[in-house]
Amino acid sequence: MRTFFGNGFGSSCGKIVAMDRFDSGRSLSPIRQAEAYWTALLTGDSVPMRSQIDPRGLENILEYTFVLERIAPGLARFRLAGSHLNKLAGMEVRGMPLTSFFDPAARDQIKAVSEQVFAEPAIANLHLESSGRLGRVQLQARMLLLPLKSDLGDVSRILGVMVSDGAIGATPRRFTITETNLRPVTDVRVPQNQPQQVEVGFAEEQDKFDRPGSHLRLVVSRDD
Repeated sequence: MRTFFGNGFGSSCGKIVAMDRFDSGRSLSPIRQAEAYWTALLTGDSVPMRSQIDPRGLENILEYTFVLERIAPGLARFRLAGSHLNKLAGMEVRGMPLTSFFDPAARDQIKAVSEQVFAEPAIANLHLESSGRLGRVQLQARMLLLPLKSDLGDVSRILGVMVSDGAIGATPRRFTITETNLRPVTDVRVPQNQPQQVEVGFAEEQDKFDRPGSHLRLVVSRDD
């Protein structure tokens, strides 16, 4: 049995990629911060491994952050999810499929997008809308999907961020996709000054990483 402690991104060691190195005098949005952090871990066109992701490098956006696991073609489930996603769903989303955040009409579309992220591999940047009564758009959101390798070397994990703009209102919120931007990982420019290879970060077998005031809960899983 494996256990995530504190914020769920269990690690007590590994190199931290400081986010202020990407900030040119202004605050970066969670979407930009996550992509910048992920890009800093690239080596050539090789996708970062899940074990390289250190929660301390993303600690100011953990509430918007999630990790997906591919469990079947077109089907990915939440392994970890920040508090913002739980608020949008009105419940704990860990273990739920990614499609649970989408209207029935949009579920085939998000399945196809997630499969492209795994297969290309590619980065997906989605614009989302959630309608309320009378079909009026009440909530807009952005979702970023970044491919990761598992410890076995296959691209079967996703580091993601979801941020909404506006009052959440009645839950659960379900979204449609208004715009999809996909970029192959091979098109991403690797930073010239890359950080040293991270040996340990997002590994499940590591010691406790316990940060007070965490946005993510204790997760216990029997498989990964």
